[in-house]
Amino acid sequence: MTTVNRPADSKIDTKSQVLSLAKGFRVLEAFDSENRELTLSQIATKTGLDPGTAFRILRTLVELQYLKEVPGAKHYYLSLKVLGLGFHAIARMNPHDSARPVLRALVGQVREAASIGVLDGADVVYVDRVHAGLARLGVEVRIGSRVPVYSSAIGQALIAHLPKAERARILNLRPRVKITPNTPTSMAQLEERLKCVRDKGYALSDQETVLGLRIIAAPILDADGLPYAAVSVASPAMSRSLQEFVSTSVEPVLAAAGELASIYRLAGDTAIAVS
Repeated sequence: MTTVNRPADSKIDTKSQVLSLAKGFRVLEAFDSENRELTLSQIATKTGLDPGTAFRILRTLVELQYLKEVPGAKHYYLSLKVLGLGFHAIARMNPHDSARPVLRALVGQVREAASIGVLDGADVVYVDRVHAGLARLGVEVRIGSRVPVYSSAIGQALIAHLPKAERARILNLRPRVKITPNTPTSMAQLEERLKCVRDKGYALSDQETVLGLRIIAAPILDADGLPYAAVSVASPAMSRSLQEFVSTSVEPVLAAAGELASIYRLAGDTAIAVS
């Protein structure tokens, strides 16, 4: 049976802890989707507490109505009062405020900007952005700026998981002209790109919308696999090789997309509104 432990790298100052409170939370954390009901001995084993201590904590949590006891069975389970605490936290969540730390974590020496964009017809509209550079390239992207879906990594990430007919409709909303020599314009090229997004989880643009700029983007998907939005990072092509940009950026971008998807789901957003 799994024991409830703190992360190995966590550094907790035990002098500033209320140890009995910490033990109480260990008991609550022993319950999960696979262990909805637990006995005293199971709780003691999972938390590493001695049975006497575990019993006193259990009785306190029952009296406070955070746990309930199955009559005559000596099993305990979480009450709806615990769920209420979670709902209070969720109710305070602003998805845009929660997204900012995720974007900031993406920006650094390799990646000079991170953005969230949403689909609006044939364009992607940027709804959030954190940047540390790119001024030397003359690139000025702000919240509310637009880029074409067909030519941008963030646009390709956004539409890759849509039904084929919907992808075609969006790509045919505007003329697909070459913005740079690298811009993909044919439906065959774009469908191949979109297949790569579905296979790999991310889209890559190598100077296809702006010369000298590389982008990696990943979709932020809802529970049905449809896009809320997409997250992207940008880097000047002159600063490092394409291989280095990809190798250092793909994993953080995919992780950020997953974290942002969780934020939007918890906040109850089915779409991110275009301002």
